[in-house]
Amino acid sequence: MPKMTDRERLARLESDQRKLAEETRAVRSSLRAQYGVLTETLEVEALSEREFREVLSQAIRVGGGVAIGALKALHPERPPAETSPGRRPGDEHGGAARRRPAPVQGAASPGDGPGR
Repeated sequence: MPKMTDRERLARLESDQRKLAEETRAVRSSLRAQYGVLTETLEVEALSEREFREVLSQAIRVGGGVAIGALKALHPERPPAETSPGRRPGDEHGGAARRRPAPVQGAASPGDGPGR
């Protein structure tokens, strides 16, 4: 077998590198699709999209075993929530809804104070 020149060897290595990168992308995409199918059986609607992403990101960051151990240690006796708590009108901007002050004792209406 004749010896390859450096130029031929570089071209071959670059070709192999492109093929490996394409194969890596395909396998990664397939694996992510399999994990996506797993979420169909989970009650992900109990979390907001942001919470879901954050939980998964942190679990991936620290490692699955550590994340599972930490989550199980939080409330082992408490069953998972069925639904997320309902939102109040003021929650869309992150603040509580405005509240009217409590009526003053003896007032005719909430805005009336004594002696008005």
